[in-house]
Amino acid sequence: MALPVVAIVGRPNVGKSTLFNRIINQRLAIVEDKPGVTRDRNYAQAEWMGHKFDLIDTGGITWEGGKIEEEIRAQAEIAIEEADVILFVTDGKLGVTDDDRYICKMLYKSSKPIILAVNKIDDGHLVTGLLEFYSLGIGDPIEVSGIHGIGTGDVLDEVVKIMPPRKKDKEIEGQIKFCMIGRPNVGKSSLTNAILNLDRVIVSSIEGTTRDAIDTPFR
Repeated sequence: MALPVVAIVGRPNVGKSTLFNRIINQRLAIVEDKPGVTRDRNYAQAEWMGHKFDLIDTGGITWEGGKIEEEIRAQAEIAIEEADVILFVTDGKLGVTDDDRYICKMLYKSSKPIILAVNKIDDGHLVTGLLEFYSLGIGDPIEVSGIHGIGTGDVLDEVVKIMPPRKKDKEIEGQIKFCMIGRPNVGKSSLTNAILNLDRVIVSSIEGTTRDAIDTPFR
């Protein structure tokens, strides 16, 4: 049975990977206090109140920068297409930005159900700033602190409330796992994409483009 899919999206440095790690209860995604750390799609299975689902972490969506930023945005768009539910994460300390509004327009076009999480609400006085996020027109913003775990239960309650039931799928028997490793810039990502016959990971001549360990099924 295929699980429902939930994609975490938002602009850079709003705490998507921190929230991703919090929900799956493990430190799978790399987290640093600077934008652009996550680039490729990162998948993990999550569970809340007996409901299992696949969760996707994505890189920060922005319309500034160069080729890498375009590739990150393309990866996020693939995650949006795959998702049954979209968890749109914003920064409660900085408020609504132009990038937030542009992302909203992208999400509207997807016609997918959207949950708005306002992250980094670590202090009570920041709660009053939630009113600004109603201007995005998505619905009620949910205050969250990915670092401290505040509000994640409320977010997950909404996720399981609106996500579809599991879909029938063929079971994969005898599945094995293997990994591709090597030093930087030897072509691991290019070879991965060639084997999969799709643009699964970002390819660049810049060393260190791939940062997270990327899992994907292959037959």
